[in-house]
Amino acid sequence: MASQPSQSEYVTLVSGDGFEYVIPRSTACVSGTIRRMLEPSSQFSEAITGRCVLENISGVVLEKVCEYFCFNEKNKKQMNVPDMDIPPELCLELLMAADYLDT
Repeated sequence: MASQPSQSEYVTLVSGDGFEYVIPRSTACVSGTIRRMLEPSSQFSEAITGRCVLENISGVVLEKVCEYFCFNEKNKKQMNVPDMDIPPELCLELLMAADYLDT
C-alpha cells in the first residue's frame, strides 16, 4: 500500500508577475481558497507541489496579503490588536484579493 507523501510545513505563493513568498502552510490556510487548493484529497496540483500560482494578484498585493496572514497568525489569540498599516492605494486591490482568496 502506497503512503501519501508528507506535506511540507511551508508553501510557496507566486504572484502573477513572478514574485514568490514562502510562508508556513498553517498561515496560508487562513485563506479558504488556498486551503482548498492544498487539501491532500483535492485534484489540484498545488496539493502535491505546495506551490500556488495566483495569476490575478500582483507581487505588491500578494506581499501585503502574506503580511496579513502572518499578522493574523501572530495575533489570533490577542485582544485589542492594532490595525495593520494598509497603504490607501492598495485598498481596492486588497479587497479584491481578499474576496478571491476567501479571507
